[in-house]
Amino acid sequence: MKSTELPLPEQQPIALSAELSMNESLLKETFQGCSDIVFRVIESSPKVLLVYADGLIDTKTLDRTVLTPILYYGKPDGLNEAPITGQIIQEQLVAAAQLQTVSTINDVIDGVLKANVSLLVDGENKSVIADLKGFERRSVEEPAAEVSVRGPRDGFTETLRINTSLIRRRIRTPKLKMESMTIGQVSRTDIVIVYIDGIVSNTILEEVRNRIGRIQMDGVLESGFIEEFIEDTTWSPFPQIQNTERPDIVCASLLEGKVTIIVDNTPFALIVPMTFWTGLQAVEDYYERSIYTTFVRFIRYSLFNIALLLPSLYVALSTFHQQLIPMNLLISIANSREGVPFPTFVETMLMEFMFEGLREAGIRLPKAVGSAVSIVGALVIGQAAVQAGIVSAPVVIIVATTGIASFAIPRYNFGTAYRLLRFPMLILSGLLGLYGIIGGIFVLIIHLVGLRSFGVPYMSPVVPQISQSLKDVFIRAPRWSMTDRPANFSGDNKKRILEGQQPNPTQGGAGK
Repeated sequence: MKSTELPLPEQQPIALSAELSMNESLLKETFQGCSDIVFRVIESSPKVLLVYADGLIDTKTLDRTVLTPILYYGKPDGLNEAPITGQIIQEQLVAAAQLQTVSTINDVIDGVLKANVSLLVDGENKSVIADLKGFERRSVEEPAAEVSVRGPRDGFTETLRINTSLIRRRIRTPKLKMESMTIGQVSRTDIVIVYIDGIVSNTILEEVRNRIGRIQMDGVLESGFIEEFIEDTTWSPFPQIQNTERPDIVCASLLEGKVTIIVDNTPFALIVPMTFWTGLQAVEDYYERSIYTTFVRFIRYSLFNIALLLPSLYVALSTFHQQLIPMNLLISIANSREGVPFPTFVETMLMEFMFEGLREAGIRLPKAVGSAVSIVGALVIGQAAVQAGIVSAPVVIIVATTGIASFAIPRYNFGTAYRLLRFPMLILSGLLGLYGIIGGIFVLIIHLVGLRSFGVPYMSPVVPQISQSLKDVFIRAPRWSMTDRPANFSGDNKKRILEGQQPNPTQGGAGK
């Protein structure tokens, strides 16, 4: 019979005992074989037991705020005859910013594993948990995967509270809510659901809670673990959940009414819902002037069509529809293909495969040599293949142009979808020519129109059409004209900019 339980199910809570020795034995039994868990007994009146994980605690702060007050300063004046209690430790002895009292062994274990110090006093059935985290953490740096010419330079790190603080610094309102959850029966990973009350759609927020609440697994090591559980369509090549390292993108999304999921131990936050057009928008689109951004978007949209269709069109025209190619160009292609032993489809597929291999090699190699190997490899292999007569020069040009066009897609996972779809389109063009390409485009459009992200149509606001939201799709209208939030996923508060703020310089003024 197939088991329906995880290897380590949740344990029933065990209440702390008033006897310190019993609590100590239970904790030592639980942490048996864990050499990094420290048990420190302070011989005071009564005894105090400290339990913490070595390497996760700031030992200097522990000595200054916990050990020194208990060992040397003792009880405050007027309490010299009274024994040390948890209340005295919490309120008068320990100078830690965050203290809480727990009453079960499970809470003590959970606190210790989350980089806290647990203080247990003999004669009391409660424990004081002090937040004295001091583990090594990466400093805030510029995101490597989402570089921009203009805009903030800070990016998320692997520490949850640093990430939430970067958001709180930008949105200073009590309506910014952060709901904490724990996922993973073994990893016990903290996650935070972030949204702005009144702006978020309650339907989408409740759907996010439900989907995350249904996750039952042993460990969560990265936000990608959660992404695969909560996306709408698993087998679609297009991502339905946006991921980012940039706090400014998260804040802009929250102000639109979206929901963000932040996972501890990873710098990548998840943003839902996601639409098709989000994958084609770069962060600089909102920091540069609208006229420049609109021009760049037209170039970008043209390039992503080239990245998908250019190799297929070349194969279809040169194999099935030569009459559509101008005569001079056709003669040039025929001369370059003289002596090539493979059909156009085979040589194009071969070069596409080699280009993808070089791209992956450049990513996996060390950073210092990765880019050099990929560029030099492409030049050497392309030139050698042409001189050897294995492939023709036009195919090398087509594949190189396609690769450059794919680099213009701002988001890596969105560009990966086009890299994947390029090969089925190539196969269709090699079998059926232009008819195969047209059929593939129809299938792709039908798939995109039927796709959903947390109930939001993937192609909105184009299909279904929402006129007000089209100001930030094909063009990027001036900011003063985008007065409403996206209507397809925002909540009750639709207005974000008051109308009538377009520039209107008056005659005269300061220079008069």
